[in-house]
Amino acid sequence: MAKTRPPKKDLDSYTIRGTNKIVRVGDCVLMRPSETSKLPYVARIEKIEADNRNNIKVRVRWYYRPEESIGGRRQFHGAKELFLSDHYDVQSAHTIEGRCTVHSFKNYTKLENVGAEDYYCRFEYKAATGAFTPDRVAVYCKCEMPYNPDDLMVQCEGCKDWYHPACVSMTIEEAKKLEHFVCSECASDADVKTNENTFSASPVADSKLLM
Repeated sequence: MAKTRPPKKDLDSYTIRGTNKIVRVGDCVLMRPSETSKLPYVARIEKIEADNRNNIKVRVRWYYRPEESIGGRRQFHGAKELFLSDHYDVQSAHTIEGRCTVHSFKNYTKLENVGAEDYYCRFEYKAATGAFTPDRVAVYCKCEMPYNPDDLMVQCEGCKDWYHPACVSMTIEEAKKLEHFVCSECASDADVKTNENTFSASPVADSKLLM
């Protein structure tokens, strides 16, 4: 008669080895890669369990970096951008190196200071097909690219669209010194009144959606 496996015990939390930091189900964590030259993997803990020998395992849902996706990294992907994938796995809890925070895209753009353990996610990603959700994204500027929070943009006081300085023949230094900006299409519009406009802090608040 086949032996039955002893039941596993679900745990509420796990203390990261060598630290006093506690992680729980739902937390995002940095996990040690097999190759030391690689960046740590990022995952969300879905379950923590221990077997009868007290070996602790975590079921995780992986975040992918843009360069790990089928399409690769593109110009609008930020340095701290991640995709929440449909790839689940079970790993030893001992591979957890630390906690991190994966913000919504909107909340990330409001951070005054971005720490080493701050990331953001605006897409879910199907690892097998390379498909993204949502499949529509806000675009800006003449180049019609999605917003990259790492890049400086300036807002036109007329049409309220946002522009990369390079796309309007301007340097970053010049853009930082601007008090007002009107794009070429609005420059001849006599109705633009700079002293009657209010402006958003970032393009996230003013978006147009295109496929």
